[in-house]
Amino acid sequence: MALGPIEVLEIAFPGNQFNGAIIPELERLVENDTIAVIDGVAIVKGEDGEVEFVEFGQDGASESVQRLANLLDQVEAFISDDDIEQLASGLAPNSTGAILVFEHTWAKPFRDALVDAGGILAANFRVPAATVDALLDELDDLDDD
Repeated sequence: MALGPIEVLEIAFPGNQFNGAIIPELERLVENDTIAVIDGVAIVKGEDGEVEFVEFGQDGASESVQRLANLLDQVEAFISDDDIEQLASGLAPNSTGAILVFEHTWAKPFRDALVDAGGILAANFRVPAATVDALLDELDDLDDD
């Protein structure tokens, strides 16, 4: 099975404010074949810094975590326990988080076309949002002059 580009995303909700409001958008992205969620785990970090991991699909998981589990494609184990612990260490106390591993399924037809045309991917990188925002602010300042 040839996969598209894989990305790991850690999201955090300070104050344990996760309410599942992002799930409909994730469902839309999966239904539209934009992404496929291929692995993930929910994290709850108490005020004392104690960390609890909840595997998607685990018995006793909250309704929101179960909905995330329903999005999970059957390719699992992309992220190791060590990776999960390292990412969880950066989560602030009294926070809820999720680590999502997803495939950019939208890119597979383009990848196939590129390969069929004899091309290769020469570089691939993500521009951080802060960099984009700074550039847009600079451009906006130039327009104001």
